[in-house]
Amino acid sequence: MAEPLPTEDGVKENKLWKGVFAVSGILITLVIYGVLQEKIMRVPYGVNKEYFKYSLFLVFCNRITTSAVSAGSLVASKKALDPVAPVYKYCLVSVTNILTTTCQYEALKYVSFPVQTLAKCAKMIPVMIWGTFIMQKKYKGFDYLVAFLVTLGCSIFILFPAGTDFSPYGKGRENTVWGISLMVGYLGFDGFTSTFQDKLFKGYDMEIHNQIFYTTLCSCVLSLTGLIFQGHLLLAVDFVYRHNDCFLDIVLLSTVATASQFFISYTIRTFGALTFAAIMTTRQVPSSLSFHFLLMLYF
Repeated sequence: MAEPLPTEDGVKENKLWKGVFAVSGILITLVIYGVLQEKIMRVPYGVNKEYFKYSLFLVFCNRITTSAVSAGSLVASKKALDPVAPVYKYCLVSVTNILTTTCQYEALKYVSFPVQTLAKCAKMIPVMIWGTFIMQKKYKGFDYLVAFLVTLGCSIFILFPAGTDFSPYGKGRENTVWGISLMVGYLGFDGFTSTFQDKLFKGYDMEIHNQIFYTTLCSCVLSLTGLIFQGHLLLAVDFVYRHNDCFLDIVLLSTVATASQFFISYTIRTFGALTFAAIMTTRQVPSSLSFHFLLMLYF
């Protein structure tokens, strides 16, 4: 006997629970991720008050952990490890994702957390621009109005509680041209990454772990190559070896980054890049609150 087709109310309820799962997963993991990222990059370690300066090493640790977990998930579920799209397309996502993350980490050296969080409120706008070029989507004036109002609302909230900033690289460097350029790069690369991921999911009916595995595998190779050419690999390993608490922070950061990557890919595959950008915009509110919690905890 054939199973009854789901009713319209049932479909809506199912989508609602998927939305709750996606939003709560992104908010929880990325708020924790933001706090840990701030702590690693801006809180000194050891009696000599040394700062961790190797942002690309964090990218490498995050990606190699995520790649290993996604590969294990594919094997455990007996799904093929073969790529379903041309490898260069995975690599394109990987390159822009590394540039996004690197710009974000580097910007912490030059721009205060409240300013960076404020800039992130504009996530929806670059996604709509890239969606027009990559996905040939047509947005109505109302869509742009909603994006503007969401950006404005989050910006106002962030501006009011913005308080004391701390930076190991000197207060006089906040809002420099380089810092603002890094944030513009972050927004541009981030918008392209999520939009192109959306295109891959829709164009190839791609499994979540398949995309995560190949993009993070490419990221591992690229970030490791960058570390070697910069001469930072051994320096970063030595720093972590000398500071066990930093090692534990990086392990926890990589674990949370892996979880957040799953929720991000799940959201983009299920709801699209623009919905993901809207979630990421509104999550700047709890991120701002977590920043003030970090201030009270360490200072």
